[in-house]
Amino acid sequence: MAKENSGFSTIPETPVSEAKPPLCSRPSKASARLRRENEREKTEKKKRRQRYVEKGGKCNVQHGNVRETYRYLTDIFTTLVDLKWRFSLLVFTLAYAITWLFFGLIWWFIAYCRGDLDHLEDHTWTPCVNNLNGFVSAFLFSIETETTIGYGHRVITDKCPEGIILLLLQAILGSMVNAFMVGCMFVKISQPNKRAETLVFSSHAVVSLRDDRLCLMFRVGDLRSSHIVEASIRAKLIKSKQTQEGEFIPLNQTDINVGFETGDDRLFLVSPLIISHEINEHSPFWEVSKEQLAKDEFEIVVILEGMVEATGMTCQARSSYLMDEVLWGHRFMSVLSLEDGFYEVDYNSFHQTFEVPTPSCSAKEMAEATARMDAHLYWSIPSRLDEKVEEGTEKEAGDKERNGSLANPETVQINERGPLHEGAGGGFL
Repeated sequence: MAKENSGFSTIPETPVSEAKPPLCSRPSKASARLRRENEREKTEKKKRRQRYVEKGGKCNVQHGNVRETYRYLTDIFTTLVDLKWRFSLLVFTLAYAITWLFFGLIWWFIAYCRGDLDHLEDHTWTPCVNNLNGFVSAFLFSIETETTIGYGHRVITDKCPEGIILLLLQAILGSMVNAFMVGCMFVKISQPNKRAETLVFSSHAVVSLRDDRLCLMFRVGDLRSSHIVEASIRAKLIKSKQTQEGEFIPLNQTDINVGFETGDDRLFLVSPLIISHEINEHSPFWEVSKEQLAKDEFEIVVILEGMVEATGMTCQARSSYLMDEVLWGHRFMSVLSLEDGFYEVDYNSFHQTFEVPTPSCSAKEMAEATARMDAHLYWSIPSRLDEKVEEGTEKEAGDKERNGSLANPETVQINERGPLHEGAGGGFL
């Protein structure tokens, strides 16, 4: 049956219109120009195709016309962490420089108001800060106070109550600035974004049979020896949709089941794993065939997340597959091999696939064909059994008829002697 069905054919038949010309013949200029135009159109179409999520995991979404920008300031810590490194370093430097300059200006202003700058050579005068003779020395004293480096020969005296209050205020605010900025830099440095760089996805997804069921599969792997704790995988189908009421929903997200109900979405990611999505009646690819897959426009976004074993922080890695990155009738090459006492993973074969016999029809058509075949077997076997039963019944009925023609001899004698008479003690013949 598989040979008769063209959908199960592993080698597609070449149409007459697509037959290759003989080597001696040369294509005409018109056909060559038409071929170049078709290739140009395909190239432009590929260029115009926009990804929702890049292969590296970056989301191609930009927020515009955001008027409520004050919301970013209400969560200033996250805003600073999300900044790029050049802006984070600029904010880090400015935070300390502005603080030192601000308190240095106040120290200089106190010395100016008390007249310390006018009595620099007067040894009988007790200044607020010893050896503070200008703005530069006030700035250095501010740095020494906030960073607690050590005063040296510039030190505050006990005859300046306003200086003591300013010293306490700068020490408290300086500790707050240190905690805030060092915390931002520590979180930014320890972010698990770089950990996601060692989580790899296969360059293509494949569609093939697994246990006589059509499945969509892709491969994930971890390049590090440290594991991802509580790793889980999710997949989304990004495709525009129009409802029955005529509403157009761009980039509609549909969940792709990769084992949520059975727990197969929880991964023990020690070696590369092949994630499988069974195409059944609940799948968005239920009615998609090989021909329709090449014409359709969609994007499959896969999300792998878990906790980094070393830091305990949550890590998320993303990738996507466009329709031309889904290979129908392919299967992934094996990457595991058993060595002397351990398993070795060959990442050279991580992205490689090979062709396998796969029906080109949709999973729905396969299910209908299987149902028709089962129904045919279901009705054909009982019908033959019924024929045998009917033949046996007819034989039994014929035997009974033949046996019934020979009546019981006692009954014959009774009928021949006459009617039955009743009397005392029983009936007599």
